[in-house]
Amino acid sequence: MMMLLRGPMCFCLSLIFVHGLLLVSAAAEDYSRADFPADFVFGAGSSAYQVEGAAFEDGRTPSIWDTFTHAGRSNGANGDIACDTYHKYKEDVQLMVNTGLEAYRFSISWSRLIPNGRGSVNPKGLQYYNNFINEIISHGMQPHVTLHHDDLPQALEDKYGGWRSRKIVKDFTAFADVCFKEFGDRILHWTTFNEANVFSLGGYDLGILPPGRCSFPSRTDCIWGNSSTEPYIVTHNILLAHSSAVKLYKEKYKTTQHGYLGFNIFIYWFIPYTNSTNDMMATQRAFDFYVGWFMNPLIFGDYPDTVKKNAGERIPKFTKYESIQVKGSCDFIGVNHYATLYVKDNPSSLESDSRDVSADMAIQVMSTDQRDDKPKDVFPVSPMGLYGTLEYLKRVYGNPPIYIHENGQQMQRNGTLNDTARVEYLQAYIGSLLDAIRNGSNAKGYFIWSFLDGLELLDGYNSGFGLYYVDLDDKERKRYPKLSAEWYSNFLKGRSTSQSQIIAVDQTISSLGSHFSH
Repeated sequence: MMMLLRGPMCFCLSLIFVHGLLLVSAAAEDYSRADFPADFVFGAGSSAYQVEGAAFEDGRTPSIWDTFTHAGRSNGANGDIACDTYHKYKEDVQLMVNTGLEAYRFSISWSRLIPNGRGSVNPKGLQYYNNFINEIISHGMQPHVTLHHDDLPQALEDKYGGWRSRKIVKDFTAFADVCFKEFGDRILHWTTFNEANVFSLGGYDLGILPPGRCSFPSRTDCIWGNSSTEPYIVTHNILLAHSSAVKLYKEKYKTTQHGYLGFNIFIYWFIPYTNSTNDMMATQRAFDFYVGWFMNPLIFGDYPDTVKKNAGERIPKFTKYESIQVKGSCDFIGVNHYATLYVKDNPSSLESDSRDVSADMAIQVMSTDQRDDKPKDVFPVSPMGLYGTLEYLKRVYGNPPIYIHENGQQMQRNGTLNDTARVEYLQAYIGSLLDAIRNGSNAKGYFIWSFLDGLELLDGYNSGFGLYYVDLDDKERKRYPKLSAEWYSNFLKGRSTSQSQIIAVDQTISSLGSHFSH
């Protein structure tokens, strides 16, 4: 069964694509909140460094993300103040209530809770998260918590290399233990890592994300790193740390707290550029490296054969004990999905003796956006990509419980509240999600990225994904609802989300927000 799924599956991709496209086209315009299962949860999300601010207050110490931004690596922007959620969390929770959110996904800053990465707990950090969690729950919403969202304490990076060292497994497990102990009586949904695949590739192969490590052939301007080996080592340690934390929870907390632990990955939907066998096989390699690199160990206990073959001795091997511990260590999978890409075969990348993970994939990818009728700063609206992603996870990995942890539209952050492109995107993708559920997907929840316009990893404050605009020129960081917030609120509250309603809300938003445009 496993061999069947790992190989010939690529020849089914075009069929999934066509099937999904037809279904999405039929239903995307006509649905309501009541069409989803009663226990399905809708929310929005954020992460600590992107919105909290208070970077140097109440005992918090720098993370690798602080170091990265202060080196000028995020368009010169940083999270020192950000949206100032640290001081404005009560106001933000009230906005969540006004919007009608059923859940809110956020992360806990490791360096705020345990400033040295290990050892004593910071009482003010502990108090903040207790207060925040209690505020969310008191208004009838579910808190969904992520433990690691790209912000490893810089102290551990300095001490032994952070995720490059096996020592991180013990420290991460201890951090998770503190969180389970202090917050687990109120948290039912834990995610150990956010976008673990992007963290490994962006942070240790391409060098474009914290901690910014890379080497030739990935880039020629790198100061430190080894793109050929470090991504594989980091991924291995992440999987071991995840499974160690899950083991701890099951042994120490599960019987009293009854929570669920998951793991989050970023997933593009990939489409063969042509119907040639080579491009179809290349598409399967793309899934093997972007998805299977993490999902296969979590479901089957080992890396995909293609990944092991192309990486050779550079990828660590699981011991028998590690394989048993990693396999089945997820109660759910978190999926971050935004876009669809075409894939072409690129066998020449395997000819070099000095290879990184990107070269090991032996693929070339390109955007599906071939149109000129959309601004260049927005994602193409390709909702069949979300349908195809959920269908792929269902067929290849046994239909595990899925939470869509991130999905949303990037737009230039110029102060406008008229984010019609975001509304169109959300309406199409939520419709696609409904189609997937009707076709048997075990999807359990959907979180828009993001609740507020926060600091974005690659773009700083130049673009945003938020339902709410945050005025960075205002000392109070005042929030303003966008058209998308009104649309999502209408949807969550069971009101009409038709195009006529969108136009009416658009006109109202225009009168409120015209003085922000610049």
